Amino acid sequence: MSERPGGLPEGARVVLKVGSSSLTRPDGGLNLNRIDILARLIAGLRGRGHEVVLISSGAVAAGLPALGLEERPGELRLLQAAASVGQGRLVSRWETAMSAYGVVTAQVLLTAQDVAVRRHYRTVRSTFAALLSMGAVPIVNENDAVATTEFNLGDNDHLAALVAHLVTADVLVLFTDVDGMWTDRPGNPGAEPVRLVTGPADLERVNVSGRGSALGTGGMRTKAQAAAIAGASGTATIIASADDAQRLLGGPGVPSDLGTWFLPTGPHRSSRRLWMAHASQPEGRVLVDAGAARAVTVGKKSLLLPGVTGVDGDFESGSVVEVVGPERTVARGICRYSAAELAEVLAARAAGRPAPDHVAPVVHRDDLAELPRTAGE
Repeated sequence: MSERPGGLPEGARVVLKVGSSSLTRPDGGLNLNRIDILARLIAGLRGRGHEVVLISSGAVAAGLPALGLEERPGELRLLQAAASVGQGRLVSRWETAMSAYGVVTAQVLLTAQDVAVRRHYRTVRSTFAALLSMGAVPIVNENDAVATTEFNLGDNDHLAALVAHLVTADVLVLFTDVDGMWTDRPGNPGAEPVRLVTGPADLERVNVSGRGSALGTGGMRTKAQAAAIAGASGTATIIASADDAQRLLGGPGVPSDLGTWFLPTGPHRSSRRLWMAHASQPEGRVLVDAGAARAVTVGKKSLLLPGVTGVDGDFESGSVVEVVGPERTVARGICRYSAAELAEVLAARAAGRPAPDHVAPVVHRDDLAELPRTAGE
């Protein structure tokens, strides 16, 4: 399919993400009218046979007024305090709004460990499956109160893409304060809207630099990256303004002048590959030459020892590592060698000595998950 979709597929499972800038008023408080509108639209989606998962930002923003803070703090402990106060207020507002339309909600707070550790990842998948099978709408956020700078999920655009993987969503909706993706910041000379993205080539003239609002952590770059992650695993994405929520979700069709559709670039992948590519916690990096990078991405081959040029980190055999080519990180996979074994081979090669007798692939094709190229790369 290379044409812009006319609407949500019938019975599609939808992951809906709403950013802080779309849920807050100019004074920093929660926009209760926006929450009520979205709750009504979600109820309408449920009534038309869609299963819905909601990724809701806004916990920190909801906690700021109560703590007497006028803007998002930069200090981690203050962010965690604001999230602790605000998360309950945020979910309570969603629950009140959705219950008015007969929708049952469930709070799901995730940590990086929940998606980085394979055992936890499977448990979270099962929890989502159970909630959706019973007709509930999970309301998801990162557990910011305990997340650390070193070990967190980053931003809610990335979280939304991971959740889309977890639930095998058909469509990911990313609401923001801009009408989709533009070639440059709207208002700048020459800026034009991009209505359809079928692959990385469609984003070559798009400038996604810049960050999100004062209350948010994301920006258009993170949304483009989320769309690429989702698309590589069979999930379509639409980026649209929250002001257009009624036009997007209120009926079966989507106007052609609304938002930016990203078409899937690959099939739905197994949960194991999804976990490796986007949810695992790499323990090191294996550097490879251009030929090996092409073999892994274009040739769909295993990574072999002759293509390895370096190793970074201290990991054991069986660890998840990043495969890094000359230009970018091209894949993640389960390495069949330890870092020490690879370093031994590289040292022997550099000294002109016979390398230790290793014949197994460094990362077998069955244990490789290619990473999509995203905007800005």
